[in-house]
Amino acid sequence: MALDHAILVSLLEMPGSGYELARRFDRSIGYFWTATHQQIYRVLGRMAADGLLTVREVPQQGRPDKKEYSVAAPGRAALTRWLHEPIEPESMRHELAVKIRGAAFDDPAALIREVERHHRAHSDRLAHYLAGERRDFTGPAAPAPLDAGQELQHVVLRGGIAYERMTIAWLDDVLATLHRIGAATPPA
Repeated sequence: MALDHAILVSLLEMPGSGYELARRFDRSIGYFWTATHQQIYRVLGRMAADGLLTVREVPQQGRPDKKEYSVAAPGRAALTRWLHEPIEPESMRHELAVKIRGAAFDDPAALIREVERHHRAHSDRLAHYLAGERRDFTGPAAPAPLDAGQELQHVVLRGGIAYERMTIAWLDDVLATLHRIGAATPPA
């Protein structure tokens, strides 16, 4: 998937400035497709020049005018073509998994701190996802019923929640194994 497609989806959900789009990437869509603010601004400029986006100058008081981007008809057509193309199933390419296997050739206990760091990061991300789910989909302020776009956003978020829970369970298993192996391995 190109960054272009993630930008088209986000702008179809809600037009916005480059800054607003970058914040959305930081807050939600970025958990599934990452991009730096510089990449987003560069791609927005190219997509606008290619006619995929329209740009509207929005006057601001006391600040320079901002550019608000929205998807033009050719952009929607490009997204539609991409949505109908098959994609390869993703493979699990996981550097930490290779390190864990490699620990057999070193001190397995030396990897515990790194696995604990990953565990904290995934636990924090899960907490963030769950808070977003309560805020946007299941809490008292959530719209009821959800429209089709909200339902699709929620199903992607539920996938992220399930992935984080699975990863945390796996990391718990890795930690238990490292502790068991480390306790059974005599010092060199």
